[in-house]
Amino acid sequence: MRAVFLASFVLMTSVASAQTFTKDVAPIIFDACVSCHRAGGPGPFSLTTYDEVRRHATQIAEVTRTRFMPPWKVTPDVGHFVGQRLLTDREISVIHQWAMNNAPQGDPRDLPPLPKHTEGWLLGKPDMIVKPEAVFTLPAQQTDAFRIFAIRVPVSKRTFVTGIEFHPGNARVVHHANIRIDRTAATRKFDERDPLPGYDGLMPRSAEYPEGHFLGWTPGQIAPLVQPELAWTLDPGSDLVVQLHMQPSGAAEEVLPEIGFYFTAREPQRTPTILRLGSQGIDIPPGESNYVIRDSYVLPVDAQLLAIQPHAHYRAKEIRGTATLPDGTTKLVMHINDWDFRWQHVYREVTPIPLPKGTRLSMQYTYDNSASNIRNPEVPPARVFWGQRSRDEMGDLWFQLLASNESDRARMGAEINAKMTSEDIVGYETMLKVTPNDAELHDDVALLYLGMGFAANAIRHFQASASLKPESAAAHFNLGTALAQAGRFDDSIKSFREALARRPDYALAHGNLGRVLLVKGDVPGALAEFQEAVRLDPNNPQSLLGLAEVLAQRGEYDRAIEMLERAMKLPLSEGLAKEVFSKRADYIKRR
Repeated sequence: MRAVFLASFVLMTSVASAQTFTKDVAPIIFDACVSCHRAGGPGPFSLTTYDEVRRHATQIAEVTRTRFMPPWKVTPDVGHFVGQRLLTDREISVIHQWAMNNAPQGDPRDLPPLPKHTEGWLLGKPDMIVKPEAVFTLPAQQTDAFRIFAIRVPVSKRTFVTGIEFHPGNARVVHHANIRIDRTAATRKFDERDPLPGYDGLMPRSAEYPEGHFLGWTPGQIAPLVQPELAWTLDPGSDLVVQLHMQPSGAAEEVLPEIGFYFTAREPQRTPTILRLGSQGIDIPPGESNYVIRDSYVLPVDAQLLAIQPHAHYRAKEIRGTATLPDGTTKLVMHINDWDFRWQHVYREVTPIPLPKGTRLSMQYTYDNSASNIRNPEVPPARVFWGQRSRDEMGDLWFQLLASNESDRARMGAEINAKMTSEDIVGYETMLKVTPNDAELHDDVALLYLGMGFAANAIRHFQASASLKPESAAAHFNLGTALAQAGRFDDSIKSFREALARRPDYALAHGNLGRVLLVKGDVPGALAEFQEAVRLDPNNPQSLLGLAEVLAQRGEYDRAIEMLERAMKLPLSEGLAKEVFSKRADYIKRR
C-alpha cells in the first residue's frame, strides 16, 4: 500500500515539474489574458513577459482557480458568444501546478510569439472622434464615483453608424461606461448647470439607446462593427451621453474619455428591436436573501436573437434568461450564478438564434439583501427600492431581436414599446415612494401616462408638480394639456391662463389655449390666441394649422390656405402632413 502511494506521489510530482512558462503557461496567458494585460491595455498590469507573469504567479493561479479571471461571468452551459474565452479545467490546473512549483521559465525556444495588438484604435482609424470639452479630475476619495457627460457630436446631416470604440481616458480608475444618445438638450442642460465637467445625477429619459442597438463599454470589450445594413442613425444636434463608473486610486486622477465613430455611406436596410424584461417595482426588505423578480414576453412574429445584455446592481446574485419555443423546448440564453456589478457586458451571439412566433422569452433574477452578501453596499442591510443610482437596485434583461420584415418589426416594436412604457411607469411610481417631492419625477411619469392615454393619472402628477413649483409656467401648461385631453376644458383654460400669467410669450400655451377655445365654440377668442402663437413662433405647424381652421370657420378660405401652405414648407410628421394636405384640398373646394 505504501509502495503504491509513493509511486503515485512520484508520478504526480514528475507531471507537475514538467509545467513551464514557455511551453505550457505562456500559450494560455497570451491567448486569454494579454488582450487586457499589456502596455496600454485596460488591465492593471502587463503579462507579456516571463518576469511579469512570474511576479503575479500565485495571484494568477488563485483568480483563475475561482474563475474570477478571465472576467467572463456567463456559465459554460449557455451557448457561445462573440469573444467568449473560458479557461478549461485542464488550463486552470496547468497554471496552478506551475505556480505551486516555483514558476519555472523553461526553454526560451518553446516560447510562442506574442499576439499582435493594434496600437491606438482596434477597429481602425475612426471617421470621427469625440470627447468631453474638458478633463474631469477624480478626487482621492474613498467611494466609487459616477459622472455623466453630454458630449457634442458634430454631424451636420443624418449619419449612419456601424459602431463605436470607447477609450476610457484613464484605465486605472474608469471601471465601465454606460452610453446613450440624447436627441434633446436635456442631458446637456444638466451638464451645463454643474461647474465641473459632467454632472453627478441621473440620465434623463431622453437619453436612449439608438433604435435597436446597445451601447456601452467594459474593460476589454470592443464590440465588432455591424454590417452596414444594420447600421443605426445619428441625427444632427444629438449628444453622446457617457456615464462613467470610476474607482478612486488614492490620488487625484485626470479622466478624459475618447469615443471613435465608424460610419457607412449606405442607408441601413434593417432595424433590430430592443426588448427589456424586468421589474421596476423592486422592494427588497433588509435581510432578505432570496428575493426574486420575473418577467416574460411572447413573440408575436418570427425573430432572431442577435445579442443579450443583463443589468443589475450590487445585490443581485443569480441572473437567468430562457427562451421557451412553441413546441415546449426550453433554451437557456443567459445564466450568471455569481453576478458582479463590476463586470457587465453585451453578449453577442456568434450565430443568431432563430426564435419562431410564439416563443416566450423569460427572465428571473434573484437578489441577496442580507449581511452575508459581501457586495451589499449597505451594512447593516436596509430596505432597497428600484432606482437608477447604484445604491438602489435594478433588474433588466435586454434582448436585441431582428424581425423577418418591416411589417413584423413594426408590430413587435409597438407591443414592446407599450410593455416597456408600462414598466417605466411602475419605476417612476417606485422612485416617488422614496422622493415624493421630486417635481421632475412627477413630470416624467405624467408624460408617460399621457402617452398611454391615462389622462386622469397624468393630471394627478401634473397637479403635484404645479403645487411643488407654482411659479413654473411649464408646470401649468402641462397640467392644462392633460386636462384638455381628459375633456375638462374649463379647468384646462384656467391652467393655460395660469401659464400665460407667468410667461406671456409662451407660444405653445397660446396655441393650446386657442385649440380649447375653438372646441368650446369661442371663435374670436381662439383667433386671438392662434394669431399670438403664430406671431411668437411663425414656424410652428400646429399653430399655423389651428389658425387656418379658425379662419376657415370665419369663411376666410384664402387666408386659411395661405397658413396651410406656410405649414407645408416646414418639417411635418406623417400624420400632421396628411391633415394639412387634406384640409388644404377641402378649403380649395370651398372657397
